[in-house]
Amino acid sequence: MEHVERVRRPPRGYAPVLLTLGGLAAAFGVASCCALPMLLAGAGLGTAWLGFIGIASAPHWKLLMSVAAVCAVGGAGLLWRQSRPGVCAPGSVCARPSIRLLTLAGLMATLVLLYLGYTYV
Repeated sequence: MEHVERVRRPPRGYAPVLLTLGGLAAAFGVASCCALPMLLAGAGLGTAWLGFIGIASAPHWKLLMSVAAVCAVGGAGLLWRQSRPGVCAPGSVCARPSIRLLTLAGLMATLVLLYLGYTYV
């Protein structure tokens, strides 16, 4: 009798999470040159740590804005698709309500940072 070893596959459903993280990082780069320093300084918080990020991201503003928007739209689309019944397999990442809620919060933060970055440039 032949011994067949089952290969464990990693959990699936990471795409919306990864797209949200990519969009959030790009939107943070967009907002770090102008909007975040003004808002944080207005709240009485130090903004010196944003200086290098703002200087590095300022020349790539349009590219970062595009990447953030595409990632946010893609992440939201995949999150919506996974909310339909039968799409997420039991045990996958997308089946966990806490991950779905964090992904939605990340998408909202991405949209706020995109708005701030676009408005204050």
